[in-house]
Amino acid sequence: MDYLHEIQRSLAGGRGQRKRLSRSELREARWGFAFIGLWLVGFVAFYALPMLASLVFSFLDFDLLNPGNTTFVGFMHWRRLLFEDPRVWQSLQVTFVFAAISLPIGMLSALFLAIILNSADLVGRNVFRTLFYAPTMVPVVAGILIWSGVLNPTTGWINQGIQAVTGLDVANPSGIRWLDDPRIIYLSYTMIGVWGIGNAILYNLAALQGVPSELYEAAKIDGASWFQRLRSIMLPMISPVIFYNLVLSVVGLMQYFQVPYVLNGGSGYPEGTTFFYLIHFYRQSFQFLNMGYGSAIAWLMFVIALGITGTLFATARHWVYYAGERR
Repeated sequence: MDYLHEIQRSLAGGRGQRKRLSRSELREARWGFAFIGLWLVGFVAFYALPMLASLVFSFLDFDLLNPGNTTFVGFMHWRRLLFEDPRVWQSLQVTFVFAAISLPIGMLSALFLAIILNSADLVGRNVFRTLFYAPTMVPVVAGILIWSGVLNPTTGWINQGIQAVTGLDVANPSGIRWLDDPRIIYLSYTMIGVWGIGNAILYNLAALQGVPSELYEAAKIDGASWFQRLRSIMLPMISPVIFYNLVLSVVGLMQYFQVPYVLNGGSGYPEGTTFFYLIHFYRQSFQFLNMGYGSAIAWLMFVIALGITGTLFATARHWVYYAGERR
């Protein structure tokens, strides 16, 4: 008991006073700050200060070509953003509709493939793991251009494959136009995204390999089926990684830009269905050089993304399981 009291006094610092660090502890703390110092400098220089500057710009009439003519306009950009610019709400609608289609497909595909790649019965597991991860090593623009050829209505592999299997005459200019038909354009963009889910597969695979095999063996002895083991053991045990992939996917979809910009220059083709929110931000900021209004657009998306991720974190305690956590 005296030993426990001594530990409590050392943690409390004695009579409520702050514990003084020893010389070795001070040296260890200095080394810790030294190791994270470069990261802190980079964070402040490349994240914190630019974010603060963009917030200030949202209240200014700031032109990149004429920075000397900058004037304070107050909430004019925010009023235009929220009440006068229909493009804002159009681009938000496009972004959320695409996210509602792409997010579940991408999450389920990564989880399904990870489960298959984790199976001991799969022949050539290492080869398949390499093949599924390999697309993440391809530069983004190169991958998009590759898919523009794959989805070509005349010479693309998908239409050629459909025609070979079904006999339907779809490999021609009047066939399935994956990148030109507004009814299937989001499905086409989702296919491009699923091609690059190697990182999500890797995270899920690592989590699956960390599940204790004793839990599966005990469930088998109790007569649990594969689906019961999936629902009661596998998914709860890897739920932190699923949550991690979910947050990354949501933030990534809110910033969706590269695919529509490379394929159609951010024009919104076809029929405005690819006019994503970040396309609107890019056009205002770097094509029209209206940096003040562009900053306001960026901050609105930041607030929306922050609200969504905050909601996810608030609800995570109801479905994310952490081993050893007290409820």
